[in-house]
Amino acid sequence: MIRVGIVGVGNIASMLVQSIEYYKRSGDCRGLIHRVIGGYRVSDIRIVYAIDVSERKVGRDLSEAIFAEPNLVPKLVDLGETGVIVRMGKVLDGVANHMAEDFKPAKIGEPTKEELAKELKENEVDVIVNLLPVGSYEASRFYAEAAAEAGASFINCIPEFIASGNEGYPKLFEKRKATLLGDDIKGQLGSTIVHRALASLIAMRGCEIIESYQLNVGGNTDFKNMLDQSRLYSKKVSKTAAVTSTQERPESLIGRVYAGPSGYIEFLGNTKVSYMYIKALGFMGLPVTIDLKLTVDDKAMATAILVDVIRLSKALVERGIYGAPDWASAPYFKHPPKLAKSDYGAMLVLYEKLSEVGISIEPKHFYTF
Repeated sequence: MIRVGIVGVGNIASMLVQSIEYYKRSGDCRGLIHRVIGGYRVSDIRIVYAIDVSERKVGRDLSEAIFAEPNLVPKLVDLGETGVIVRMGKVLDGVANHMAEDFKPAKIGEPTKEELAKELKENEVDVIVNLLPVGSYEASRFYAEAAAEAGASFINCIPEFIASGNEGYPKLFEKRKATLLGDDIKGQLGSTIVHRALASLIAMRGCEIIESYQLNVGGNTDFKNMLDQSRLYSKKVSKTAAVTSTQERPESLIGRVYAGPSGYIEFLGNTKVSYMYIKALGFMGLPVTIDLKLTVDDKAMATAILVDVIRLSKALVERGIYGAPDWASAPYFKHPPKLAKSDYGAMLVLYEKLSEVGISIEPKHFYTF
């Protein structure tokens, strides 16, 4: 069993909790990237600890809190009580001013870093998952440090540069014999990985991108939170670098590639609509233009990746692999410690590295082009 704690009981948390129960009951493996990682199946994941700051969620059983407003993920699986009561967290910068009404922080005492670390140890948490809103710079670091102090691994799903930054967090987790995976989780077939795949294909076929944009709109609290442009710097850096890194001369595209959230449309709910445009030069310098529209369930896309990296994190620790190995994050995150030119290549490197240390992963996705 993998004992997991979640920071932020929002829409991804709702999808994660329900998906674990779905795959446990159904025995169905459709939709999963990998059925087994290190001997673990999705049904081996157990949520044992949860943190939020909303008065609608704190103090409630996790099975109720995941459906509290403003969450939008519908009830997909009937859940009984989990016995996990959502704990009050530290607000810091986790709630933007314009989101105060949506998140309504509870007016109760906030924990210290030491108190949280103690609780994580008492609950024997293996992995902490950071699901805070974009722009939570201070709060993300607070929880990362609490996890490290407790000796728990940390998965950073948001665009704060914890694993890929220069603040020493990888060494901190290595010292604590835990893993650090991140930053900014990709979707299973989300806008970033599709944009990257097209950009990689263009480079592989001898063409050159001269300009591109990716515009994303959605109707959940993630998109509403990102209306505050001051919270978007790292998000735009993460998504743009994910695309430009596929090219031979990424620096030549500075100012000519844009990728990021572009609007909040409430009635879209959890649906994300992405519009992608690429203009490239091909044979004899003649132009090629690609326009693409992608529509996905935003949270399903992220959770498909999350159930992989939770199992991967646990398996790495069991083999004595600590800190932030770049090859473990590269296939799964937009801004890993080392950006890969190709997602397919990044997955092949992952398979090679896991084979070297004796970690099984099934199935392995090999393709002949």
